[in-house]
Amino acid sequence: MIKRQAGFSLIEIMIAVVILGILTAVALPSYNGYVQRARLTEAFTGLAGLQPGMEQHWSNNRTYASAPVPEDSEHFAFELTVGNASAYTVTATGQGGAAGFVYTIDQNGNRATTGVPEGWTDNDACWVDREEGTCTQ
Repeated sequence: MIKRQAGFSLIEIMIAVVILGILTAVALPSYNGYVQRARLTEAFTGLAGLQPGMEQHWSNNRTYASAPVPEDSEHFAFELTVGNASAYTVTATGQGGAAGFVYTIDQNGNRATTGVPEGWTDNDACWVDREEGTCTQ
């Protein structure tokens, strides 16, 4: 009786490794893009949600100066960069995994991306959430 060896040959294992490498090369950049966009929503949520509070502060005090801004989050720091009797601009500056991103909103609801990391395209008319400069709405 001849015994047959069981198991995988080296070529079969190498084919499996190559297939796994190709899948990883395709999936990893896409996954990283999703993770980055999830980080950016911290800025979008903080900035978009502050407008009613700013208007309430103005109606109570007749100025936007010293109006409250959102608490800093894990990836963004919020700051009232312009605040006077008739106008405000709040800036969200990226930190950590979102470093390089700078988003703003003003009293008229104008959204702008004033800073992006290298390789990204900014946009003065909206908040960029993809490298090619397309915006979230």
